Amino acid sequence: MSEEPPVTPSWLAPDSTAWASGGGGPMDNSTSLGTLPPEDSLRPSQLPLLVNPWDIVLCSSGTLIACENALVVLVIWQNPALRAPMFLLIGSLALADLLAGLGLVLHFTCAYLLRSDSAQLLTVGLIVASFSASVFSLLAITIDRYLSLYYALTYNSERTAAFTYTMLVLLWGLSLCLGLLPVTGVNCLAEAATCSVVRPLTKNNIAVLSVSFLLLFGLMLQLYVQICKIVMRHAHQIALQHHFLAATPHYVTTRKGVSTLAIILGTFAACWMPFTVYSLIADYTYPPLYTYATLVPATYNSVINPVIYAFRNQEIQKALWLVCCGCVPTSVAHRARTPSDV
Repeated sequence: MSEEPPVTPSWLAPDSTAWASGGGGPMDNSTSLGTLPPEDSLRPSQLPLLVNPWDIVLCSSGTLIACENALVVLVIWQNPALRAPMFLLIGSLALADLLAGLGLVLHFTCAYLLRSDSAQLLTVGLIVASFSASVFSLLAITIDRYLSLYYALTYNSERTAAFTYTMLVLLWGLSLCLGLLPVTGVNCLAEAATCSVVRPLTKNNIAVLSVSFLLLFGLMLQLYVQICKIVMRHAHQIALQHHFLAATPHYVTTRKGVSTLAIILGTFAACWMPFTVYSLIADYTYPPLYTYATLVPATYNSVINPVIYAFRNQEIQKALWLVCCGCVPTSVAHRARTPSDV
């Protein structure tokens, strides 16, 4: 009696035991982030791994994201001094990333404990809404930074606060609508052939999300180019007024500020662009390994966001020091704001 060949895990190569729940067919390799096929439909030798290692990575990322951003949300919520439009937008970003992290953890829990399509739809909807709100919040922060430089004299008016609240309402409302689509029937549970690389999102659904991301990225790129022009123009005017040379400290810090903007935009693109492009060209027949390999870096953007937008901010640094140590170091308390903080 010959031995049966070992089973190849679905996250390494496409096979009939892909990590997708029932109705997927032999070639349904869309990533369901942890949903297992019915075990009674498989022979013992065909049973997949009990836990997909990639799902463990996503759950671990979600835990880190939730803890890191919960700290930012807590600091901004408890500190009355952090109520300016800029901090409201940073808080919105942290809250969106916090919910995204919780969504990844909940999806892992529901997928391996409940194994329910309804629970899967709810958690996927939460993840879509949260990551959408995160990207929209990044755009809102970019718009706010541009306006703070372009309208420097009137930026702190009540008009700016009203505009900020309007942006927050719009971005969270639109994100909620995108998250509700899978729950309200825009999913591929009834017809697996319409699945995208992330089950149960349809190919059309994820195409809309991807195209929207590319448009938002293009808008952010244009705004950051304008911000760089404004910063360089201000630096040139100051240099003329004070007869500075090119190698003066102000020129160096201005160049550092432009470099910081490039790092911010480059990090955002490096995290999200691979998954965005892949989800446009691939479908449910592609190996799940490719989906996980592009989806995991996208989640890392929510790990990096607090470092870039919150922990580098001088006022938030002071609040964090007060919460953690009860005091503020002199180097933090008296650090002057430079163009690198844009």
